[in-house]
Amino acid sequence: MKFIRSIYIHGQFFWYMAGIVALFLLSFWFPVFYSIAWSVVLLLLVIFFTDIWFLYRTKNGLKGSRILSEKFSNSDENIIPIRIQNRYSFKISIKVIDELPEQFQKRDFERLASLETKENFDFEYTVRPVERGEYHFGNLNVFVSSFLKIIARRYTFDQHAMVAVYPSFIQMRKYEFLAMSNKLTEYGMKKIRRIGHTMEFEQIKKYVSGDDVRTINWKATAKQSTLMVNQYQDEKSQPIYSLIDMSRVMKMPFEGLKLLDYAINSTLAFSNIAIKKNDKAGLLAFAAKVPVVVPASNKKTHLNSINEALYNINTLYNDADYGYLYAFIKRKITHRSLLILYTNFEHMGSLKRQLPYLQAIAKKHVLVTVFFENTELDDLITEKASDVQSIYHKTIAQKFSLEKQLIVKQLENRGVHAILTKPEDLTVNVINKYLAFKARGVV
Repeated sequence: MKFIRSIYIHGQFFWYMAGIVALFLLSFWFPVFYSIAWSVVLLLLVIFFTDIWFLYRTKNGLKGSRILSEKFSNSDENIIPIRIQNRYSFKISIKVIDELPEQFQKRDFERLASLETKENFDFEYTVRPVERGEYHFGNLNVFVSSFLKIIARRYTFDQHAMVAVYPSFIQMRKYEFLAMSNKLTEYGMKKIRRIGHTMEFEQIKKYVSGDDVRTINWKATAKQSTLMVNQYQDEKSQPIYSLIDMSRVMKMPFEGLKLLDYAINSTLAFSNIAIKKNDKAGLLAFAAKVPVVVPASNKKTHLNSINEALYNINTLYNDADYGYLYAFIKRKITHRSLLILYTNFEHMGSLKRQLPYLQAIAKKHVLVTVFFENTELDDLITEKASDVQSIYHKTIAQKFSLEKQLIVKQLENRGVHAILTKPEDLTVNVINKYLAFKARGVV
């Protein structure tokens, strides 16, 4: 049965059959073609069994493999290499069909190639997942045909492989590398001018040209008979929490990715930068309750705890209870902290219901509320109105856009910092705000 299931008819075989049918058809008017047609049928049978012998006389005539990483990065292009090795003693033609996970909804994956004897065929393709979770790959199918092109033999490799899709660690590494190489401005990161200096003492050192004369340590200068200055460093071990709204307002998709996943990817990258700067990063995910809590820490292994917690966060269908969130923060976060709240307000009414709780949180902590521009309205706002209906649509789009700006002003006037951002610019804007706070000594 395994032998029978591996045999497939090559597409060219049907052209041969069409030629035979044409010969039989002509034989109604020209009887000489009748015997020719049967001769061709017998010849085709001989070639058919010869082709089977060619393809099956070598037990393992083909070797193939799909190289999968342990996990995929959500919303990024993940590379999947494929290697095919020809072990036949003659040239072959192959068709590679990989059975991709159902989440990609792609059923037309196909690669064609011709391989000489002992030749390898290496290629790669990319997939872009937009949901976290388990992705199950099916078979890697390779159909081999000889120069006769009558049948194709199917080889099956790497059956039932599973890859977990985690929050975007590619984005996290990119921003970490750029921060280490001081190239953040290439991706929109601002150079923040430091205002004054922080008061966390690091060491006493000799004065060099350019040091701030206000930091001269006169007692050390008198002892050493040379100018000595105090050197300060950024304050460390400041608690920084990412608060992620899991309610239904975060289900809105942009470019196939939910707002929740934009927030999750940003949280991972931002937490990594904070830990690199020796601050303590933590996580709260909330809706009606606060089901996900990761206490702030700056241990080297702590980012793995945050990553695992982010992997399991999903949007819920209820509304967020900001009253419960305020009570939880008041009870659990006792030190003054920087809180980055990822949520979404579409209109002023939704803000006014939650504003008293946001003000109460901002009295004891530095609260930054992050919400999103509706980028799908940009086309409506910028396009030229040509009729009454398009004028109406453009006016409504401008109204929604203006209301977002009013929400920012309302929050700022009430002592709550705000970031209104496009989803794709979320991570850059959050890290900019964090660096600005560090420069001003706010955290």
